Amino acid sequence: MLRKFRIVLALVFFIGITLLLIGIGQQWWGWMAKLQFLPSCLAANAVVIIGITLLTILFGRIYCSVICPLGVFQDIVLWIRVHGVNRLNKCRVRHGRKPLSKLQKHFSFSPERKWLRYIFLGAMVASILSGIQLFVALVEPYSAYGRMVAAAVRPTWGAVAVAAIVTLALITLLSALYGRAWCNNVCPVGTVLSIFSRYSLWRPVIDSGKCTACHRCERSCKSSCIDTAGEPHIDYSRCVDCFDCIGRCPEKAVSFKFAYGRKPKAEKNSDNSGSRRAFLGAAAFLGASAIARAGDGNLAPVVEKQRPQRSERLVPPGSGSVRSFYDHCTACQLCISACPNDVLSPSTDLEHLMQPQMNYDKGWCRPECHSCSDVCPSGAITGLLEGHKLMVSIGTASVNPQLCILNRDGVNCYNCMRHCPSGAIEMGDYSSDGLKVLTVNEERCIGCGACEFVCPSRPVSAITVNGRSTHIDKAE
Repeated sequence: MLRKFRIVLALVFFIGITLLLIGIGQQWWGWMAKLQFLPSCLAANAVVIIGITLLTILFGRIYCSVICPLGVFQDIVLWIRVHGVNRLNKCRVRHGRKPLSKLQKHFSFSPERKWLRYIFLGAMVASILSGIQLFVALVEPYSAYGRMVAAAVRPTWGAVAVAAIVTLALITLLSALYGRAWCNNVCPVGTVLSIFSRYSLWRPVIDSGKCTACHRCERSCKSSCIDTAGEPHIDYSRCVDCFDCIGRCPEKAVSFKFAYGRKPKAEKNSDNSGSRRAFLGAAAFLGASAIARAGDGNLAPVVEKQRPQRSERLVPPGSGSVRSFYDHCTACQLCISACPNDVLSPSTDLEHLMQPQMNYDKGWCRPECHSCSDVCPSGAITGLLEGHKLMVSIGTASVNPQLCILNRDGVNCYNCMRHCPSGAIEMGDYSSDGLKVLTVNEERCIGCGACEFVCPSRPVSAITVNGRSTHIDKAE
């Protein structure tokens, strides 16, 4: 019963988050993204952090088997592998052939690799503290899954596509061959939660009096954390509470029960140095985290626009500054999926690989839109009050008179003036060489990109919006 309930909950979260990453159902299940552990740490969302920690202390790593989409994805891959082989063998038996026993998946106990787990955790802490988010984007489970979904829904080329394909291939292979090897050796979130799950109050317990050492529970454990040699015991630091072992025991020797005060066998007769290192690692992880509609369609482009070179990056309103945005962003791709104006896309440069970048070749950042801040789970983009976006300047526009079609083609366009929501573009005096000049009032300009987007100059827009390293809130 517990296993079925867990599977139903896991599928609800998995489907909801997948649809969210595709761009469907933000208003219904957008809250699921807010429950992801590392983004919540970066956003300093104390309610979620404390909630997940308490959940783990009470029931173990339920988070890893229900809430984390990458964990559920690994379970699905393993299920497909196991049931696919079973179907193949049944088909072979029906046709008088021997089953392929070597393809059948059976797990066995393997000891915990603490050194490997804490290397990845230490690298994650160092990455967050140094502001180099590439490692975070590659290893963090929610971001890894978001990258795979984004690549499937919006196929791209280059480094982003390579990273998504490699991630998909690696996790699929590890899951099919070794179950939850990624979760218990690489994933820093799993390592942090394992520190608390070692002493969870409710957990699977093996009754040694009933156990007949049939090894069925051990062979079914995708985390390879059940040892039935000698006195049977479970390594709770790696147990993800999938409850597969409970259903496999013919003697009903495995049960999920209140087990406070029972010290795990793996911890007996050992010093506390490992636990101290684990606790300090988790503290460092949490501390580092805490520091740390479509555009106007009336213009049919004849020639595709080239993205201009900007003197400073553009980051969404609500992020405060370029540095704050990239320090908190985990490259989960959720804001990219949610953006109805196609302003956000994955960056391909090495410094901010796979993290979002803003460009106005497909749309502009509309003042009434708050989609990215509504879904951002890491605090990289915080919400602004209704109408407040018109008071926040994320950049300033500049006009190149030689590219402007007022001078180049002699056409009285004024598209930028008509579409500017803040009235920042005005007709100026003629230049010394007789060119008509449009001027930008920098005190009014908010950097929304409407002018750059609607400018009909091709292939390079006559207007370029350059970002501000620190946003200006005119309401303050």
